[in-house]
Amino acid sequence: MATPRSSLLLTALTLGGIVFGAFTTSAAAADTLRIGVSVAATGPAASLGIPQRNTIAVLPKKIDGLDVEYFVLDDATDATKAVANMRKLIDENNIDAMIGSSAVPASAAMGTVGLEKGVPVVAMAAAAALIQPMTPEKKWLFKAPQNDSLMADAIADDMVKRHVKTLGFIGFNDGYGDSWLAETERAAAAHGIKVVAKERYARTDTSVTGQTLKIMAAHPDAVLVGAAGTPAVLPQKTLHERGYKGLYYQTHGAAIPDFLRVGGKDVEGTFLPVGPVLVAAQLPDSNPVKAVALDYIHRYEAVYGPGTATAFGAHAADAFSMIAAALPAALKAGKPGTPAFRAGLRDGLENLHELVLCHGIANTTAQDHNGLDARGRVMVTIQDGTWKLLP
Repeated sequence: MATPRSSLLLTALTLGGIVFGAFTTSAAAADTLRIGVSVAATGPAASLGIPQRNTIAVLPKKIDGLDVEYFVLDDATDATKAVANMRKLIDENNIDAMIGSSAVPASAAMGTVGLEKGVPVVAMAAAAALIQPMTPEKKWLFKAPQNDSLMADAIADDMVKRHVKTLGFIGFNDGYGDSWLAETERAAAAHGIKVVAKERYARTDTSVTGQTLKIMAAHPDAVLVGAAGTPAVLPQKTLHERGYKGLYYQTHGAAIPDFLRVGGKDVEGTFLPVGPVLVAAQLPDSNPVKAVALDYIHRYEAVYGPGTATAFGAHAADAFSMIAAALPAALKAGKPGTPAFRAGLRDGLENLHELVLCHGIANTTAQDHNGLDARGRVMVTIQDGTWKLLP
């Protein structure tokens, strides 16, 4: 196997540079790479979007001889707002690439705009359905996070080890939950596990008592919560209060400090798959991801304080590293600010080879706009209020 290429976040020497708010129309300089960013800094997915927004401030402002300028807007976890943000940044700021958004529905909508405008989009949402199956409509949409299919297989593998035979599922009633339900049923069937209960809830719900009672009535060996951020706590907390004694699983969407804070004792002992950046210090030194992941953590925490780095912020860093790695192809095609450059950037994003990121090692193709494999996941449990890497 070829030696993995290090993330450009790790090798960049100059940091800083972030622009927030509204912008005026101006032509992009030929030596400036302009990147638009739309994140859920408010709304139900804010616990994901805030560290992603914060990460932009620690990304390089110069790469491969180009200045890098960032334009960051809040979409409030709303797909319509995310589309408006992207159109604004394309029309008024002549961006070359777009990063975002934090949630699945907004990311899917932005991919449609990318196709229409010829601007590559690197999403920070996990659903495999964003890019699979690959169709002409998804040609300009890429994504940094691991596919939920990859993570669902890790969960099913762990369940087999723990002799789980029956499973209850409760997840968001949106694109994230849809994708996780589909992947859960696929992975469960492949591992001889029967899904005996399927329930859904909204990100903004304050009660899921009815759903949890139905799950408990099915007596599953384990329950998987297909949700993200702090709203992922609600079903598990309710099940715990109702006396459910089976195993608890969460998706990597729950891997944030606020999940631990809000969940407290109710989430102790939970199992979940995560990107290796979440437990970077616990990885063996032989793991090529460790150095890149620790570098991101150190950069982020130097600005925001110890213990503040999250796996979701690292998705923003990985999105940038993917764009930066595609620059050679883009620069051969044209100058920044031109359609030819953007098309070259898209082509470069489709041909990443052994690119080491905070969350794994990417090898993209025309049929795979994510490129992460099993090296991009580890299983952890929650022990004494923190993440513990499982063997």
